[in-house]
Amino acid sequence: MTSRRRHITKVIISGGGTGGHIFPAIAIANEIKSRNPKAEILFVGALGRMEMSKVPEAGYKIVGLPISGLQRKLTFSNFLLPFKILKSLFLAKKVIKDFQPELVIGVGGYASGPTLKMATMQKVPTLIQEQNSYPGKTNILLSKKVSSICTAYEGLSKFFPEDKIRLTGNPVRKGLSNQNMNRKEAHQFFDLDPERKTILILGGSLGAKTLNDAMIRMINAREHNNCQFIWQCGTYYFEGLRSMVDEDKYPNIKLLAFISRMDASYAAADLIISRAGALSVSELCLVGKPVILVPSPNVSEDHQTKNAMSLVNNKAAVLVKDVDAQKDLILKANELLFDEEKSATLSKNISNLARPNATSEIVDESESIIAKK
Repeated sequence: MTSRRRHITKVIISGGGTGGHIFPAIAIANEIKSRNPKAEILFVGALGRMEMSKVPEAGYKIVGLPISGLQRKLTFSNFLLPFKILKSLFLAKKVIKDFQPELVIGVGGYASGPTLKMATMQKVPTLIQEQNSYPGKTNILLSKKVSSICTAYEGLSKFFPEDKIRLTGNPVRKGLSNQNMNRKEAHQFFDLDPERKTILILGGSLGAKTLNDAMIRMINAREHNNCQFIWQCGTYYFEGLRSMVDEDKYPNIKLLAFISRMDASYAAADLIISRAGALSVSELCLVGKPVILVPSPNVSEDHQTKNAMSLVNNKAAVLVKDVDAQKDLILKANELLFDEEKSATLSKNISNLARPNATSEIVDESESIIAKK
């Protein structure tokens, strides 16, 4: 990476759809702002998606495109998709022309494709931040024209031009690599017993039905007396589960729709069960706790399984398939929780895969791109 850089003054960051795309985008924006407080940053997202509220909450302006994904079943929305793409391309072109950015960064998600496409056509320097170990088709196509590609995993030269790849890791939320709480304080925060082993269940911001079903099966089978749980069930499932998991009846189970203090939950956990989204995997490497990954089967290119295998192949995590989770997950979690030798090995190996300076390195590369212009 060249040392010749200059601070960014005007940039568009495009993408979103899930927290896994939005949080890295905001982390990159915050790093740019920390280097140049006068930098102008505009986000481009997809109308109706999570970024349209999360980005303004973080203090940034956002413009929405009418882009959406292809539905798996036959719907009227699929019929409208070509028109949405054309309109999104037109609007993205107008946004770029009006804003005049010196760089456009794509972080994945529906809006990223049209925005990067129009930026490359207008000869604006561009950077892809590819979070997964198996990239989507849009980024593979765009890679031929963009200026640089920051990746989180090795071995992506089979998808992207090798001379454009920079291995940086994924940006993560601040405060995870240097936890703000110790274990005792974290247990007090969640009103848990510091003497008992704690399992953290993470289904993502929207929740994961498979993980929730595994927990319900465990509760019904009364297999939860040896440890305690911090259970992020997701906003979609919370109301339905709250009546089933009464705190007075199950004081060792903390059911939450969303965890705002992830540093506290990570500090409290002796073992973590999680989906294998790119951001989750990157955060878990920094946290350095024993992990069981349950990849979602409902994602393009089965990329969560590929993300998970990058850890499993390094003896840094345990994999439980989605189809086996309801039957095997809690049993395997209990076995691992009390296997101190295996837990220590997993913790050491997953910590070795952490890339704590990812956000800084991505902004370094971004500054190098505009310096070459």
